Amino acid sequence: MIIAVEMSYIDSIVMSYIDHKGETMKTDTLPRKISIRIKKSKADVFIPSDFSDLAGYDQVLRVLRNMVRSGSLIKIGQGIYAKAQTAVNGDIRPIKFIGDLARQALEKYGIKTGNSSYWNAYNADISTQIPTGRVIAVSKRVRRKISYNGYSVNFEIMGARYKNQWLNTRPTV
Repeated sequence: MIIAVEMSYIDSIVMSYIDHKGETMKTDTLPRKISIRIKKSKADVFIPSDFSDLAGYDQVLRVLRNMVRSGSLIKIGQGIYAKAQTAVNGDIRPIKFIGDLARQALEKYGIKTGNSSYWNAYNADISTQIPTGRVIAVSKRVRRKISYNGYSVNFEIMGARYKNQWLNTRPTV
């Protein structure tokens, strides 16, 4: 036997937020949607346009700013955010090395990256100094500053016109 019960609009809204166990479900707010997308993503770097389908630019920036304050993200540049982790001593640090994060961010902005002249010299056995990885060769000029905690990334333009002269000559032994 089916009994028809008259429900008000508010009762139907309340019932829609109760799951099958009788517990209330959390609504999908914008911070929750963004944090779920960040957790599910394989990328380590995020820019506001990654979340443009969820809300407007200002709303997304507000949520990202709050996530930086809470420690789940860190800001490594203007409009560039990276996943964060808590170190053993309690400090919040990037999940990867700043050079790797910078490469990912530049790829999102459509800038091709490559090995710097320091890496090329090291790989060609011209230099024995191991590069730090904080110099990145880029396809075009980059005006952004990407840094975290005093460690910044420098850029050099790759191409035949900009190659260092000493890379073409091998030292005589």
